[in-house]
Amino acid sequence: MRIESFSAEETYEFGKKLGEAAKPGTVFCLSGDLGVGKTVFTKGFAAGLGVTDTVNSPTFTIVQEYKGRLPFYHFDVYRIEEPEEMEEIGYEDYFYGDGVCMIEWAELIKELLPEEAVKVCIRKDLQKGTDYRLITVGE
Repeated sequence: MRIESFSAEETYEFGKKLGEAAKPGTVFCLSGDLGVGKTVFTKGFAAGLGVTDTVNSPTFTIVQEYKGRLPFYHFDVYRIEEPEEMEEIGYEDYFYGDGVCMIEWAELIKELLPEEAVKVCIRKDLQKGTDYRLITVGE
């Protein structure tokens, strides 16, 4: 699936729709350059899950946990140097539990990801405008 977004609000709304449809045990792998809108997308996704807390990027804590209609686990593994560091936080309990995971920079821990993880990629195209984003899911 490919979605074109022309504003942060559209990116948020698409994330929200994906969150509304999310099923227990699903792991989403979110990729894109710095400043592309991964956190905006994730905030919308969390809203779609019914999360009412403020969602921030967990850059220094690696994972943030939120309560919604399903447990929501937001990972930012940008600072992970070795995949083994994920063992310290018990990643398997998150990845293979009843909640939903959103993992930013998932490519850094690709050997740990479930085979059925859903890839989400956000890209800019400045030729189409400064707020333009192409969001691909499952490709």
